[in-house]
Amino acid sequence: MTFNVAADAYDRFMGQYSSQLSAPLADLADIEAGQRVIDVGCGPGALTTELVQRLGANAVAAVDPSEQFVDAARERHPGVDVRLASAEDLPFGDDESDAALAQLVVHFMADPVAGLAEMRRVTRPGGVVAASVWDVGGGRAPISPYWKAARELNPNVTGESERAGAREGHLAELFESAGLREVEQAELSATTDYDTFEEWWYPYTLGVGPAGAHAQSLQPEQLAEVRERCRQLLPEPPFAFTAYAWAVRGLA
Repeated sequence: MTFNVAADAYDRFMGQYSSQLSAPLADLADIEAGQRVIDVGCGPGALTTELVQRLGANAVAAVDPSEQFVDAARERHPGVDVRLASAEDLPFGDDESDAALAQLVVHFMADPVAGLAEMRRVTRPGGVVAASVWDVGGGRAPISPYWKAARELNPNVTGESERAGAREGHLAELFESAGLREVEQAELSATTDYDTFEEWWYPYTLGVGPAGAHAQSLQPEQLAEVRERCRQLLPEPPFAFTAYAWAVRGLA
């Protein structure tokens, strides 16, 4: 899936959560000075920022299938080799990197096993491949209240709970299917504070990802119903919302 939205819209929608996952994911992958790393599905560059801080821009490469996100990542990270490409067809040679990371990407890959196998291919033998995905299957993602409200009003709505890696253990299974070794799973979390309900709700109107696309597909009265149900599901503001993600690492 390609995100055909402006980078600042993604920042408003998910950036405040994804930026909190970057350091723990880099820690899980043992990212340290002297390595060369590829950020797969970099988006506007939340994880890229963390990698540059640890390694320097010249040691980081990044890819994303969205032109808007590639442009934003290039502008935000001068010196990083940012390319327009999909995870399933990485524009790098075999064994070029010490690690390849994918943050909140596997569940949007057209072929997750192929994408992870490509990450393994471009990583040197013994190097680390790591990825994280929200626990949508467990109802603990930032978007879970929205999809819960949408399904209550329309049982035919599938949401994102069936996407690759979204349930506990599935991401690890995908890693093993892609030929990665010594696969380990961890749990990450991110917490965002909201002063008002509208602060939480507004990003869903921006058309970002499946949830945003679903919101924009609704008639005004339907959207108002989903909005009101979300308000009922969430605590009274101000409130803090904690989301959880599954993270997995394996050796190439």
